[in-house]
Amino acid sequence: MTAFFALANLTAPLFILIGVGYGLTRWGRWPIAASDALTRFVFAVAIPTLLFRLMSDFAREPRVDARLLIAFFGGCLIVYVIARLVAWAIFGMDGAAQSIFAMGGIFANNVLLGVPLAKVALGETALPAVSLVLVFNSLSLWTLVTISMEWARRREFSARGIAKTLVAVVRNPVVASILIGTAFGYTGVALPAFVDRTLELVSQAAIPLSLIALGMGLAGFGAKSGWDVSSAIAFVKLVLHPAAVFALAWLLALPPLETAAIVMLAALPIGANVYLMSRHFDVLAGPVAAAIVLTTLLAAVTTPLVLTLCRAPP
Repeated sequence: MTAFFALANLTAPLFILIGVGYGLTRWGRWPIAASDALTRFVFAVAIPTLLFRLMSDFAREPRVDARLLIAFFGGCLIVYVIARLVAWAIFGMDGAAQSIFAMGGIFANNVLLGVPLAKVALGETALPAVSLVLVFNSLSLWTLVTISMEWARRREFSARGIAKTLVAVVRNPVVASILIGTAFGYTGVALPAFVDRTLELVSQAAIPLSLIALGMGLAGFGAKSGWDVSSAIAFVKLVLHPAAVFALAWLLALPPLETAAIVMLAALPIGANVYLMSRHFDVLAGPVAAAIVLTTLLAAVTTPLVLTLCRAPP
């Protein structure tokens, strides 16, 4: 219990910043344009700068255990199958709705919330493991939902659709910054002091701004319908997903830090990308929006609890 309160105290400021962002848009009447601009800056500049600077030293860090990819994405696949069965058996959803329902159970807010939480709760030594997951996360999960949706609607795979997904992922600023930073690190060239200091200053803004942007974005979601479906998605995301990832990490005997990092990522609330998927495919947009808000609120308690249960260092 002491460990839980220590972690809750450590992570509370992060969720308070989310609340600040939510309040600015909801009650402060900041325009949606401000939220969009701040989110764009965080995704395109602040977080990529933080990750580039971190990964530029990756070659000198201890190697990340690649088994964590098997544990994390293996857990994703297991939960995806279970969630589709739940969507079919309990809610009578068709294949397209099942795909979005299941994606809500495995696609977390790994950038805006995962990176700050990892840095605060686990320390910078956990960020290489988090970065490794980030590189493959959008690539694998967007590909999975694209294949799943096309099969549900047309019973065929589109190579063009998958190729567009791959290109979009590689061009994503977060993924690109990790790849470029890692490649730069292996050159052995040190960043000039004034460049490194500039990047450091921008990196320091990444954590608070990402959380405020997340809160501002949440205020724009309509979350008034489909609470039975939303609650089911939330249960899958906050309970089944971390449990599956932890089980695989335990079976693979991953080191404690890597285990804590990937279980924390699995325990995070649903990412906004799932809402984009629901809007893009015109399926479950309302319940997904409600589930994003619900899981973000619950994560203020469940994330410290999950970190405590997997005995992450405070």
